[in-house]
Amino acid sequence: MFITIPLMPRILSFETSTTTCGIALISEIDGEIGISRRAIEGVAGHAEHLLPMATEVLALAGASMAQIDAVAFGQGPGAFTGLRLACGAAQGIGLALGLPLIPVGALPAVAAAASARHTDCLVLPALDARMQEMYLGACAIDAGGGLVTVAPPVLIDAAHAIDFVAERLPLWRKASGDPSVVVAIGEGWKLVAQAGLIASGLLVDDLEARPTVDWVARLALHAWARGETVAPEHAAPFYLRDKVAFTTAEREAGEGGNPRARAHAGVAVLRMTAADLPEVVELERQVQSFPWTPRNFADALEAGYEAWCLRAGDRLVGFCVAMMAPDVAHVLVIAVARDEQRRGHGVLLLEQVAICARTRSIEAILLEVRRSNESARAFYEAQGFETIGTRRDYYPFGQGQREDALVLRKSTI
Repeated sequence: MFITIPLMPRILSFETSTTTCGIALISEIDGEIGISRRAIEGVAGHAEHLLPMATEVLALAGASMAQIDAVAFGQGPGAFTGLRLACGAAQGIGLALGLPLIPVGALPAVAAAASARHTDCLVLPALDARMQEMYLGACAIDAGGGLVTVAPPVLIDAAHAIDFVAERLPLWRKASGDPSVVVAIGEGWKLVAQAGLIASGLLVDDLEARPTVDWVARLALHAWARGETVAPEHAAPFYLRDKVAFTTAEREAGEGGNPRARAHAGVAVLRMTAADLPEVVELERQVQSFPWTPRNFADALEAGYEAWCLRAGDRLVGFCVAMMAPDVAHVLVIAVARDEQRRGHGVLLLEQVAICARTRSIEAILLEVRRSNESARAFYEAQGFETIGTRRDYYPFGQGQREDALVLRKSTI
């Protein structure tokens, strides 16, 4: 069966993660982008206005629901109810009309706004997560004006944000080609003293910025061109936190959202690139009895697998590679340097896999572990993995022998 992808798509977009309810229809004809939009402001009434506003937007553009090619929605992180509303509306239309969905992250939508004002820069978008916490990420703007994720989104105590950025900024800059400017944008930065931002060498942009439907639509159009869509039944909001309130005891213990970034871990999670492979291969050789080959890692990068490095300064201390299938995120390989183990690095890498999975609406993580590797089994069980099966003779064991693998699974929701 062959599916024809329209060269000039019409994408209906929803963004309801804040107090603004926005609807837009974006299309591209002969290189010209056209957007029709409607928005209302307020903390209530979004659900009852959403679909009537969508009808108005379509009429404004001279189009009908039957003529759209995909539905995009602001995926989050953001307000729980708003995220579910946009996702639910998109799913309903997608299922009814047999259309693909395009999830668009809130932090990229904020970072994209900076592309209209800055070039050759690293963008640090931040949103208010309430409870004196913020959602924070890092994106680079490439030569074509597109966004490249440099650091994944995290949930962090606003009081630690400056230190968190300062520890990682040299690595972020290096990973993004050493841009001339580092831009702080988004309402989350209002939780941090502006003098502290400037003293840290950050260029302060719009501190009122929040995700808007215009940028959700524009990023959706880029995602469409790259084939990054999901089936309606697989779409889901993206939450970085699964609790919105904490007891006094929890807050005194320093607990926050899930997963809450470690402010002073001294390590940075960065996307793996071809330049990292010599170090990755060497670390793999040091910690694995039957290591992946250089070709295995190169093939994984070429296939578009999620691959991340964990660095402390210039040193590689860990890495992971995961394949994102429609229903499960499969951890293919994960490693931490022997002298860096038992410091939470493995937890950080697994958290990154979980974040990647949730942004793709994947509900579970799967991995294999040798039956004889009791320390690894104990570690995974402590992280919430459960044994669901056995793969017979899965691992080589030397001298022509094979060893069983236990199959472990953990939910991401």
